[in-house]
Amino acid sequence: MAFKSKKTTSNSELTPWEKYQQAQKQHAAAKKHRPKLRIGKKLPKLKQQKERQLSRRMGILIGSFGVVLLIAVYFVSPLSHISAIQVVGNRELTSRQVENVAAVHRGDSIFRVVGKKDQLTASAEKKEPRVRQLSFDISNFNHLKIRVKEYPTAGYVASKGQYQVALESGVISKETRQQPSGNYPVYDKFNSQQTLHKMIVQFSQLPDDLKGGISEIQYLPTKSNPERIHAFMNDGNEVYASLSTFAKKMAYYPSIAEKMKTKGVVNLEVGAYSYPFNS
Repeated sequence: MAFKSKKTTSNSELTPWEKYQQAQKQHAAAKKHRPKLRIGKKLPKLKQQKERQLSRRMGILIGSFGVVLLIAVYFVSPLSHISAIQVVGNRELTSRQVENVAAVHRGDSIFRVVGKKDQLTASAEKKEPRVRQLSFDISNFNHLKIRVKEYPTAGYVASKGQYQVALESGVISKETRQQPSGNYPVYDKFNSQQTLHKMIVQFSQLPDDLKGGISEIQYLPTKSNPERIHAFMNDGNEVYASLSTFAKKMAYYPSIAEKMKTKGVVNLEVGAYSYPFNS
């Protein structure tokens, strides 16, 4: 009896479904023979990761605590308190006066200044009209330097037998003198604070050589010129001018005075000309 040989089926003769089943069997067989990773091998790596995380957290905690501790030590140490104050730029005000208007003294916390410079400057300007600007510099942790800019003196105003100091800001300060001093003019016969303020502002615009050449300024309005100014010069001449154009017209005075053969009057009200006293 003859036996029929079993016919082998090639891969190309398989149907798509048979091909899919064959691929699944091959995948399952390969997975079965793949070596399995034991849980014991994973434990050391997990332990190392946890130790690193714990170390980082401890480092952050210790670092934060150290910073807080340093800040606390600084606050209670002498380094956080002003040990020396230097005042620069002052002319009329003393160093003690500047410290008082700035409200900063030795022994005060340095944080009285840090972050509050604008407030301290504004407060100082209100207390002392001569203060134009304050600035603060800190060095060596607790050494404070105060830089002050002052409004210069613009002259004196007679008041009740004394002379009040007029500043170039146009403000009449509380400072008084028994007698005028320095090369500053005396303001006389001004009938209002507003007119006096305008005059002082005009004076402040003059160059220094002209400022020092005026001894007195009077307000002498007339019907034709309600802003008439009469100025007495240290060189012996006299000047008539208008308040609103005083600074501009006084620029011509040096050249006019140089050409005058004798002492006299320089009129700057309308135009600019001169004539001797005896004319």
